[in-house]
Amino acid sequence: MSDTSLPETTLPAKPLADRIAVVTGASRGIGRAAALALAQAGAHVIAVARTQGALEDLDDAVRAAGGSATLVPLDLCDYDAIDRLGAAIHERWGRLDVLVGNAGVLGKLMPLGHVDPKVWSSVMDVNVTANWRLIRSLDPLLRRSDAGRAVFVTSGAASSCRAYWGPYAVSKAALEALVRTYAAETASTPVRAMLLNPGPLRTAMRKAAMPGEDPETLRTPEDLAPHIVRLASPDSTESGTIFDFPTGRVLTPQKPA
Repeated sequence: MSDTSLPETTLPAKPLADRIAVVTGASRGIGRAAALALAQAGAHVIAVARTQGALEDLDDAVRAAGGSATLVPLDLCDYDAIDRLGAAIHERWGRLDVLVGNAGVLGKLMPLGHVDPKVWSSVMDVNVTANWRLIRSLDPLLRRSDAGRAVFVTSGAASSCRAYWGPYAVSKAALEALVRTYAAETASTPVRAMLLNPGPLRTAMRKAAMPGEDPETLRTPEDLAPHIVRLASPDSTESGTIFDFPTGRVLTPQKPA
């Protein structure tokens, strides 16, 4: 991969004023921090997660910060519900300005030959197929925005291919191919599609993967959130590349020599 620095720009106080943003996995971790930051930046956030109670807690925080949100309790493996979400957004707003595809599952860390087929399928269903279904449902709405922005959360596991991380690594590699393809298909439109590698953050998923790690040594989802706002801004023009939060650089995947 080649890399460049993400340009440092000063965003206005409400860079996403009057914009409509969908955030998946919005009830905790990166999704919650992103939803709150987008709302603080002026966006109306459509917060998607499975847990109603956690969504209501997010809504309280959004309102306390002066923002607004629509709560959507939804299992992303209910693909028909994703289609209904697109139809509902079209009926109410007629467009979508921001999509943050954050929801993901780790699966289990074990040798590939020991992975239960149900675990494999569940990781692919959430990490890959659900994001394709989101693109399928929401792409027409993003194209109706003057500056549609789609940001999908990937992982360094997609390229490191560490032992025992098979289902997760494969799913994130597939996600990267999916988003880069989508970026190529929208190159002549107002839509830009980016990948975001958050690196090690203080999240429940990281704790499950690295139970012996001291979480106080890690940055938090709140540290990452301003960069998600930047990538969701109409001023962001990168597409088909990866913003690597650990290094603060934009990585461009390279074809084999």
